[in-house]
Amino acid sequence: MLEGVTRRIFGASSIGNGEVGVRERLRPPKIGLALGGGAARGWAAIGVVRRLQEAGIVPDVVAGTSMGAVVGACDLAGRLGCLETFALELTPRRVLTLLDLHLGGSGLINGSRLANLLAERLDDIRVEDLKRPFTAVATELATGHEIWLNSGRLVDALRASYALPGVFEPVRISGRILVDGALVNPVPVSVCRALGAELVIAVNLATDVFAHGTVVQTLPAEAAETVRHEGFVDRVGRGLFRRVFDGDGGRPGLTGVMMESFNIIQDRITRSRLAGDPPDVTIAPRLGHIGLFDFHRADEAIDIGAAAADRRVADIRALVTEMTR
Repeated sequence: MLEGVTRRIFGASSIGNGEVGVRERLRPPKIGLALGGGAARGWAAIGVVRRLQEAGIVPDVVAGTSMGAVVGACDLAGRLGCLETFALELTPRRVLTLLDLHLGGSGLINGSRLANLLAERLDDIRVEDLKRPFTAVATELATGHEIWLNSGRLVDALRASYALPGVFEPVRISGRILVDGALVNPVPVSVCRALGAELVIAVNLATDVFAHGTVVQTLPAEAAETVRHEGFVDRVGRGLFRRVFDGDGGRPGLTGVMMESFNIIQDRITRSRLAGDPPDVTIAPRLGHIGLFDFHRADEAIDIGAAAADRRVADIRALVTEMTR
C-alpha cells in the first residue's frame, strides 16, 4: 500500500535491481496573470483577482497594463483591500475633485492628485520588493517601444502605465517619456510568457467593444454635420468639467472623443496581439455599458468581474490538473 501511495504522489521508475526509485515530485504549472487596461472598467479586475484567490488560484507572476497594472500591483503589495475601499467610495463629484485639470500641459489632467493617493497607499514600495514577480507595461512616446517596468518605485511605474495620451500627463522615467502601455500591449500575455509562465490567464476588459471591428461598406456622404460645442467661455458658464468629460445633448465631450478613439485602437491591437500569442484561459467581463470614465460605478464593475471569473474557474482547475507533472 505504501508503495502505491508513493507512486501516486512522487511517481516511480524501475531500477535495474527491481527497486522503486523516486522521480521528481509532481509540480503544477507556473501560472501567469495578464491584467488588461480599460480605464474605469479596470475595477472589474478587482473582482477577478478576488474570485481567483477564493478558488485557490494564485498566480506565480503578474503583468499589467494601465488599470490592470494598478490592480495587480496593489494585490501583490497587500493593498487590494485599500484600493477596493477607495473605488467603492467614489462618487461622480469626488471623481471630478481628483481630476486636476491642466489645460496648458501635455495632458488634460496633471495626475498629481491620483499619484499622491497611490503614494499614500503604496508608501515607497519598489517593484522588486513585491512578493511575486510583477511587470507594468508602458509605451515610450518618442519611439513607440514597449517598456517593461519591473524595478524601481512602484508608484512611478503605475503612473507611466496608465498615462492615457492626451488625458494624463506623460511620465519621464530614466530619460524616457512614457505613456499608457495599452498603445502597444493592452493585455500583456507575452510578458507573462517571458517571465516563465506555463499557463497564462488573460483578463480582457475590452470584449464588449469588439463590435467596433465591423465594416460599414456603404455610407453616402450627404448632409454632413460638424459636431461642435460652445466656445471656452460658454463652457465655463455652463460647467466646464461636465462638458469636457460628459458632453451634452448627444454630443460627446472632449475626453469622450479621445477615450472612445483610444478604445477602438486598443480593441484592434488587443485582437492582433492575442491572436499571435493567445492565453490559455481568457476571462472576459461584459463591461461595454460602463463608460471609460465611469469610475463611480466600481461596485457594478467588481461584481461583473467576479462573475466572469466564476465562469472560468473550472476550466483553470482542469488545465492545472492536466499540466501538473
